[in-house]
Amino acid sequence: MICTFAGHREVFGLSQWPVVEALETLLSTEQELICYVGGMGEFDRLCACAVRTLKSRHQDKRIRLILVLPYMYQRLNTDGEYYRKNFDEVIVLHELAQVHYKKAVTARNRWMVDQADQLIALVWREHGGAWQTLQYAQRRGKHIVSIKRKENVPDGA
Repeated sequence: MICTFAGHREVFGLSQWPVVEALETLLSTEQELICYVGGMGEFDRLCACAVRTLKSRHQDKRIRLILVLPYMYQRLNTDGEYYRKNFDEVIVLHELAQVHYKKAVTARNRWMVDQADQLIALVWREHGGAWQTLQYAQRRGKHIVSIKRKENVPDGA
């Protein structure tokens, strides 16, 4: 089973537990779970943390956390130890090298959706990259689990 995530950069205090719960449901019928994360913003950090929690809880299962980058970042060299410690693998999509950097993130998101069986989403605004990724996943017929954001968060936030 392959899972990926889509969410706005801000999570406004959401904890990892709704994501852990969604992943636990997936893992209940699987021995292997591969999770692709984009590494851009609070939601991606929260999802990566949730996958790490799952890995510690289910050491008997094969769970992999893979960071997928749209292009090479210098920080991969300068902070290499961080990436080796926190991710099972880092993929840089070299096929996006000719894509303008402003479109590369969207292309990366579509690549992750194309690879995945399931999308876990935290999307409440009808614009932006998370919204576009969710719409793309719906068009591709992917199974989608929607995470609800905390109550009392302004709609404009």
